[in-house]
This record gives sequence, structure tokens and C-alpha cells, in this order.
Amino acid sequence: MEKLMFQNGVKKDQLLSAVNDDHGGVIVELKEPMDTTVFQNMLKASLSKWKLQEKKGVWIKVPIELVNLVETAVKEGFWYHHAEPHYLMLVYWIPETENTIPANASHRVGIGAIVLNEKRELLVVQENSGKLKGTAVWKIPTGIVEEGEDIFEGAIREVKEETGIDTEFLEVLAFRQTHKALFGKSDLFFICMMHPLSFDIQKQDLEIEAAQWMPFEEYAAQPFVQKHGIFKYTKDLCLAKAESGYPGFTPVPITSFFDGSTSFLYFNKDGLDQESSAIHL
Repeated sequence: MEKLMFQNGVKKDQLLSAVNDDHGGVIVELKEPMDTTVFQNMLKASLSKWKLQEKKGVWIKVPIELVNLVETAVKEGFWYHHAEPHYLMLVYWIPETENTIPANASHRVGIGAIVLNEKRELLVVQENSGKLKGTAVWKIPTGIVEEGEDIFEGAIREVKEETGIDTEFLEVLAFRQTHKALFGKSDLFFICMMHPLSFDIQKQDLEIEAAQWMPFEEYAAQPFVQKHGIFKYTKDLCLAKAESGYPGFTPVPITSFFDGSTSFLYFNKDGLDQESSAIHL
């Protein structure tokens, strides 16, 4: 007679396949279609096992092809954590203690690119969509940083996409944080200083109504720029950088102690170099 394999009184083939996360919980990634009743039984048995093992958070990644299983999981106490085009992430907290599952991503990251040429002309655009459409306001190129993209990469890409101009990233001059923006999330907006590497404008027709190199003084004289918060400070930052060398933050690559991956730390590198030199004197 074939010997049945049990774990905590439940057949192993009736449990959901899971891997441990780094915080005392488990992650389930569903891949194969199954009947909702079968899934419910496996989920109940698995939850019983994880409770005995004193696990904490339970994550279930449901591909869009298995959306029929979502209702079953929700009825067992799971809730939505986040969704992407091809999957939905459900989560469950087991212990009778404070829930420490991290919230979904709370911020969107945007950039504004100051591109000033040697003629003291600023690269500016008029938008073909959004709140500034039809206002005749000239503004610097802006955009949203994509997933997995560094701030400096996003700035270079957005300028290229909107105007066709190639640029070199120099510094982050400032950043702004706002709240309750798109879908109630917060927003981080980085003002970046760029150096132009080309000058022939080829605007993007979908989002950009017009683009040009404009004398800085003409840009700064726009009434909207003179009185509207971030537009005014962008003008002031550009002027301060051009005339007095306002110190910004440059990206410096750093290596993670944990996995060897590379990321970028933005800081005033010249100021740090000066401080380090003084220490060694």
C-alpha cells in the first residue's frame, strides 16, 4: 500500500507551493489553472500549516489568467495589495498582532529638465495635453520616471522623447514632494540640470504642441513663470546655477553590501570632496 506523505495532518499534495520571504512570511505564486473548490481546500490547509509554523504575512501572486481564484482568496480573508498589467497580488496577515506588511508603493517619481545652451537659451515646450494645453505657457520638458529607471536616465530619456535633443545629465538641483496626486499617491518631482549634446529640435507630436530654444530672459518674463511656485523656483534655480554655480547633487554609483547590486547616491560631491580633503590636512 502506497505510503501517504503528511505534514501537520495534511497531505503534501493538498498544500500550496510556497517559498519563505525575508520577514517571516511566505510567497505563493500561482501558475496552473485549478478548480475554485480545489483551490479553497488547498488554501485552507496551507493557512493551517502556516499558522502552526508561526508564519506572518502570506503573499499570493495571481496571474491574470487565474483571476477566477481571486474571489475565493478574498473570502478566506485575503485583500488586494497591488496590481500590475499581468498579475494581482493578494496578502493575508496571520498573527494576532499589529500588521506590519508594507504598503504598496506610495510615490510616483517625476523629473523636470533644465537644458541651457551656451547662448543662454533654454529648451522649452508647450504641452499638447494636460492642464497647460492651450495656455501658450512655455515650460521645461517634464515626465515620469519608468519602473527600474534611475532619475538621471529618466531625465535624459524624457528630453529626447519630447524634443529630440540629446543631453548629458549634470545634477539634481532640487526636488518637491506633494501628496494626494495620481490615484491618491504622493509625488516626488526632481528638477535636473542637463547639458545639451545636440541642438536640432524634433518634437514629439503626441504630447508636445511646440518646442524651441528660448532666450532665458524671455522665458523668465512670462507672467505664469514669475508668480507660480515651482515655475518661479525653477527659473531662480536655473539662474543661480548659471551665474553663481549653485551646487546640486550628482549621482555616484554605490554597491550594495547585501547582493552586490549597483545603485546611485545623489549628493554634493564637490562639497564632500572638500570636506574629506580638510580632514586629511
